[in-house]
Amino acid sequence: MRPLTDHTPKPLLDVAGKPLIVWHIEKLVRAGIRELVINHAHLGAQIEKALGDGSRFGAHIQYSPETSALETAGGIANALPLLGNEPFAVINGDIFCDYDFARLPERAAALHANGDAAHLVLVNNPEHHPTGDFGILDGRIANETPKLTFSGIGIYQPGLFAGIPRGSVAPLAPLLRAQIALGKVSGEHHRGSWVDVGTPQRLDKLDRQIRSALHSHSTKLANDASQVTGYSTIHHD
Repeated sequence: MRPLTDHTPKPLLDVAGKPLIVWHIEKLVRAGIRELVINHAHLGAQIEKALGDGSRFGAHIQYSPETSALETAGGIANALPLLGNEPFAVINGDIFCDYDFARLPERAAALHANGDAAHLVLVNNPEHHPTGDFGILDGRIANETPKLTFSGIGIYQPGLFAGIPRGSVAPLAPLLRAQIALGKVSGEHHRGSWVDVGTPQRLDKLDRQIRSALHSHSTKLANDASQVTGYSTIHHD
C-alpha cells in the first residue's frame, strides 16, 4: 500500500469519508458487539489517537500494541489477556465486507457448545488470489478443492493460541491447517461483496464504489420522502 501507508496505518486509510476501520466498528456496534480489542504495530499510536476509547462509537476499545508485527496468530496470542476465556471474533482491519456481524455471537455460541477450534468465513476467490485457501464441505472447512478465499473474518477458541509465547511471531495458517486435519474447524461461504484492500488501486476502486452506493441510497431516500410527503398532503386534503 505504499506510499499511502508511509505516514498512515492501513486501517486509517479513507474510504468514502471515514477510516476503513471505522466502517468495521460501526457495523460491530450496530450488531450489538461493543467490547473491542485492536492490535496494532505500524504507526499504531495514530490508531489509538484517532479512535480513543471507542465511546464516541458506542464501543469500548482496548489496545494490544506490538513493537513489531507479530503476524495474525502472534498478534492474537499477544492480546489473549484482553480477550477472556470465551470464543472471540477476529476481523482483519484491511478488508471491506458486507458480512452481517450480527451472526457472530450465534456462531461463537455454537463454537463454545461443539468444541470446535475455529469458524471461518470464506468468500469467492478474487482475481489476485485465484487458487483460494480452504475448501468447505457441509459446513466444515477442508483441505480439498475447489478452494475459496479466507475472508479475514473468523471466530476462535482462546486455547488455539495458548501455546504461542506472547510477543513471538506466529502465522495463523499452520494452526488452522492442523485443526482442519482434526476436523475441528467449521465454516461458511459468504457470497456477498468483499474487498482485500491491499493496493492503492483497490482502495481507490472501493472508495468510488462506496461513494456511488451512498449517493444512490441518498437519492432513493429523498425520492421516498418526497413520495410520502405527497401522499400525506393528498391524504389531509
